[in-house]
Amino acid sequence: MSSLIVRDFKTSDAVAFHDLNMAWVEEFFTVEAEDRAQLQDPQTYILDKGGAILIADLDGEPIGTAGLVPGHGEGVLELIKMSARKDIQGQGIGRALMDAVVAKAIEMGARQIWLETNTSLEAALALYRKTGFRELTGDELTPTPYDRCNCQMVLDLD
Repeated sequence: MSSLIVRDFKTSDAVAFHDLNMAWVEEFFTVEAEDRAQLQDPQTYILDKGGAILIADLDGEPIGTAGLVPGHGEGVLELIKMSARKDIQGQGIGRALMDAVVAKAIEMGARQIWLETNTSLEAALALYRKTGFRELTGDELTPTPYDRCNCQMVLDLD
């Protein structure tokens, strides 16, 4: 029987973190400078900034990722680099990662989780909405370093 756990990132997960995220970004979009920075050096661009990375681990193999990094105001963490290996998507990995992200953000003292995505990623949008994220509009929107992002969302934790 397979065992899925979500755990904190270890240095040995760096290649899996890079490869899992590059796979989905390259499939749907163009890899951008911010992607390269975070994926090639997660220690500097995520962890050293006070962020966290979670790894979905199936029987000892990293099969999914999610990151949290401070930004967008006091008490706000940005959800970044959420991925699941393509051949096993649809099996609850995203839900397990999202539950762990929310718990980790609360543990880190966040009052909100902010994210940006693209409306073409229907499965991701459905997961975010089920979790309670709401779409931002008008004056709530902030500048993005990503050409691909056309949707910003927030989840209130308090």
